[in-house]
Amino acid sequence: MATTAQTQPASLPLPNQSRLARVLDHKPTLIVLCLLPALGLLLVFLSFPLLFGIYLAFTDTRLGRPGEFIGLENYRSLFADRTFWTAVWWTCFYTVFATVLKFGLGLWLALLLNHRLPMKSLLRAIILVPWIVPTVLSAIAFWWIYDPQFSIISYVLVDVLGWRDTYINFLGDPWNARWSLIAANVWRGIPFVAICLLAGLQTIPPSLYEAAMLDGATPWQRFWRITMPMLMPILAIVLAFSVIFTFTDFQLIYAITRGGPANSTHLMATLAFQRAVNGAQLGEGSAIAVAMIPFLICATFVAYFALARRKWQQGGSDD
Repeated sequence: MATTAQTQPASLPLPNQSRLARVLDHKPTLIVLCLLPALGLLLVFLSFPLLFGIYLAFTDTRLGRPGEFIGLENYRSLFADRTFWTAVWWTCFYTVFATVLKFGLGLWLALLLNHRLPMKSLLRAIILVPWIVPTVLSAIAFWWIYDPQFSIISYVLVDVLGWRDTYINFLGDPWNARWSLIAANVWRGIPFVAICLLAGLQTIPPSLYEAAMLDGATPWQRFWRITMPMLMPILAIVLAFSVIFTFTDFQLIYAITRGGPANSTHLMATLAFQRAVNGAQLGEGSAIAVAMIPFLICATFVAYFALARRKWQQGGSDD
């Protein structure tokens, strides 16, 4: 004769439990207690600097002197500052071109590594080298590559191949310096994009490609109808992170050009540092840094809405 055993619910406290044990057995209380250390760290090391920086943006604080609240005066001054608008334009230009190049080359590299290649594991490890090398170290290497007298690029073009008569002034000319910085950023960012997209490619079932090949689909059709829709979720996340990392880039720019020549390569981050620390104008520097927030919020919302469109991710259209 089959019998069923009735057990006491786990949520009911045992008679001999102490008050502390009953509190810890309460799931919502336990969740709050576990989250408190992380929330405390975020509050101290993230929220407080952010809120304090926003406060400084509306004051005339200088190094060594407490400031007074001046409202939007810093922003009125920035709106008339040509250097600030040059930094805004260059930051957007730098972010767009570097991101497009990183994603184009990163996707191509991920598709290449997704095939069966000899020593594929070693190749994946080597590709990560530009990403794991400290930014300042790679910036110093590029600084030597772009040196007007000792540049290896100029040496090959002038002394080896004879294609030029003079060495290239990589960092002395504004546009040469801008494209040189974009090249350095792309070199560092390709591994991050490639490895992330490679992880997404390996989650696509091979049976989809086999069925498409049986139906006579061309490689381009397989890429556009299968690979891209299946990569959209991770593509949106990687795009958001890449835009944020590129837009807020500081170390690479400051180590190579320090915003020169003639302030032509200042990003908003480096200009904020120059005004706040080197120029001792903490209020104005904070105002420039706070002005970056709307751009970063827009990038985050684009990724969020891209992830929310589930039908679009699967290759369909939204209702």
